[in-house]
Amino acid sequence: MPISPLQSLLIMLLCSLTVFTTRAIPFLIFRGNKEIPPVIRYLGRVLPPAVIGMLVIYCLKGVSVLAFPYGIPELMAVAAVVALHVWKRNNLLSIGVGTVLYMFLIQVVFV
Repeated sequence: MPISPLQSLLIMLLCSLTVFTTRAIPFLIFRGNKEIPPVIRYLGRVLPPAVIGMLVIYCLKGVSVLAFPYGIPELMAVAAVVALHVWKRNNLLSIGVGTVLYMFLIQVVFV
């Protein structure tokens, strides 16, 4: 069922408001000279690597090493992401180049 332009606009506004609110809440709670609780500092330190690890596992869970192309494009893209990140320490660059390399490999090289 198609939705009207007004419904689309309302959905976009609601999503924008939700994102803005969730981003603003920490600044409202921890404003000024309030000490950040240790548990929040701990979560800020351990959650980003945990989320990245979970995303990597999710992306690679369907790779079959027993059928063509034997996981070679995925391995090459992951290696490129790791190498670029170790070299340049730029998340956007490493993920972007890895994505472009992977798309190139599966659409042009391993057809």
